[in-house]
Amino acid sequence: MPTDPATPALKQDHAELVVLSVLREEAQYGYAISRLVQARSGGAFRLTPGVLYPLLTRLEKQGLVTTEWEEVKADQSDPAADGRRRKWYRLSAKGERRLAARIEAHRRFTQLIDSFIVGEERPGAEPAA
Repeated sequence: MPTDPATPALKQDHAELVVLSVLREEAQYGYAISRLVQARSGGAFRLTPGVLYPLLTRLEKQGLVTTEWEEVKADQSDPAADGRRRKWYRLSAKGERRLAARIEAHRRFTQLIDSFIVGEERPGAEPAA
């Protein structure tokens, strides 16, 4: 399926910014993160398992997120049977600092790119001749 040039692909740095932002709001498990990203972006961004889980593993190894396991059982399951395990991710204090740095870097980058866009009004810019 061809990509829409008006919707850029989610690069690794951007994926980290998005995931850390989602986790700042509340702890989530992997599938919920991917669904939130897809929904919030109107379907433009999709974090496939092959992208999301290696990213979450890296964030965990770097101490940017903490994890906790939960056992999940279906409503109709046998109470004595083991459930499946779900891993929850929570933003750590170190992750909060990384997120703040990523947000600031993103804002600076966006301002720089905006300064090159011709034909758009920029605050404080002189009108084009």
